Amino acid sequence: MNTLRVQVEGIGLWSASLTDFDAFRRLLAGEALSQPVTRPSASALSLNERRRAPEGILVAIEAASQAVSMSGRSADSLACVFASAYGDQATTDYMCRVLAGVPTELSPTRFHNSVHNASAGYWTIANDCHAPSSAICAGHASFGAGLLEAAVQACADNRAVLLVCSDTAGVGPLGELIGCRLAFGSALVVSPCADASVPRLSLSLVAEDPQHAPLPDVCLAWMRDNPSASCLPLLALLAHGGGECVLAASEQLGLHVKMEVTA
Repeated sequence: MNTLRVQVEGIGLWSASLTDFDAFRRLLAGEALSQPVTRPSASALSLNERRRAPEGILVAIEAASQAVSMSGRSADSLACVFASAYGDQATTDYMCRVLAGVPTELSPTRFHNSVHNASAGYWTIANDCHAPSSAICAGHASFGAGLLEAAVQACADNRAVLLVCSDTAGVGPLGELIGCRLAFGSALVVSPCADASVPRLSLSLVAEDPQHAPLPDVCLAWMRDNPSASCLPLLALLAHGGGECVLAASEQLGLHVKMEVTA
């Protein structure tokens, strides 16, 4: 694969104790985490949608909103890639339990939240977005695979692309098997390189295992407990203004990411 080069125009991040990219910067600078919050605001959704949307949707929408706001782009014209390792695990557990017991009582609303592109659907409808959207699932490599997809689209179509990757805590037997223990979501707006003042990334596929510079212990714990937190080495590069890392992009391949020095 040829090297892809994109610039990062916007960054979004949400977990219960790390609610945006500035909070992550402060964490890397040695500050303490803030008190956990219960739910992301996800203000891009209407009040009714926020009430009925599951946590996975809210986390994805909140991270996406932050990244788009930072970029200054209009959400209605942004192509988007939504990635998740496991989708909405709580809804999957609910559906399995109901289908195994009383299938006629299955909630249509819960059913439509179970599809893997549910977050993309909520986002595009809320923002009246008719640009292309994709849904990616690659297990623990979902963020890297999503970043590769977003970068390919940005370079091939010469347009900005929103990438969102999120997962929530598992429940029931599936949760015990997977071991995803917390909610975490991140988002990037990437575009072809055009502005020398904007952070640039050089991306290439390599046959290497994931590797990165040291991170705070709490970040390593998040990466163990949620596959979407595999974005943190890249976000650390963006926070520090330089460096490189390798993200998992599949079971066999890594995505080498190098932050290029800008003028």
